[in-house]
Amino acid sequence: MSDLSAFPVTKRWPAQHPDRLQLYSLPTPNGVKVSIMLEELGLPYETHLVDIGKNESWTPEYLSLNPNGKIPAIIDPDGPGGKPLPLFESGAILLYLAEKTGKLLPADPARRYETIQWVFFQMAAIGPMFGQVGFFHKFAGREYEDKRPLERYVTESKRLLGVLETHLEGRQWIMDDDYTIADIATLGWVRNLVGFYGAGDLVDYASLKNVPAWLERGLARPAVQRGLDIPKRP
Repeated sequence: MSDLSAFPVTKRWPAQHPDRLQLYSLPTPNGVKVSIMLEELGLPYETHLVDIGKNESWTPEYLSLNPNGKIPAIIDPDGPGGKPLPLFESGAILLYLAEKTGKLLPADPARRYETIQWVFFQMAAIGPMFGQVGFFHKFAGREYEDKRPLERYVTESKRLLGVLETHLEGRQWIMDDDYTIADIATLGWVRNLVGFYGAGDLVDYASLKNVPAWLERGLARPAVQRGLDIPKRP
């Protein structure tokens, strides 16, 4: 039996199954990357809902796991050398789980780095830009009289979708026929942009062909369908 008592986060979110990977998350575009990954891999894990609406990610217990106060984060009781490994940042978690299991990341060194570059593309560009569109279109930013920030982020989001559209021409997945962590990292953000944020018309989503087809293929995967709803929202 693994002992996770050294991690303060387990005081607020006790581990009922400490031998399983512990996931601290909420089904946001960043959070679902890890739940989808875990569902795709079939690894046993235990979920803990961190309610960001109640600022639970800023509690001392959670900050002891992720000092940046964001979800998701994990503790793997069977980390490198058999020791527990705490880890935050969704992209880092995807890479770790892929390398731990040898799945969803090409073994060929060149293709491995090509995959990682698309994960970084999502982390550095798609996530931040789409998130700003959401803020200025759906949330508090929509009340701003100055619409230049919204226009700036909409323009950049359209450009980023164009990058994906061009890259996906003739491809089933971002890495050709290989479904990888690059797809897992990106699916939830595109879905959120045109769904929850309701920004499809703003970014001319209907004019695209390859991105919507790719998104439809991704959302049809059973593991993706399950992961999008883990953990259940309060």
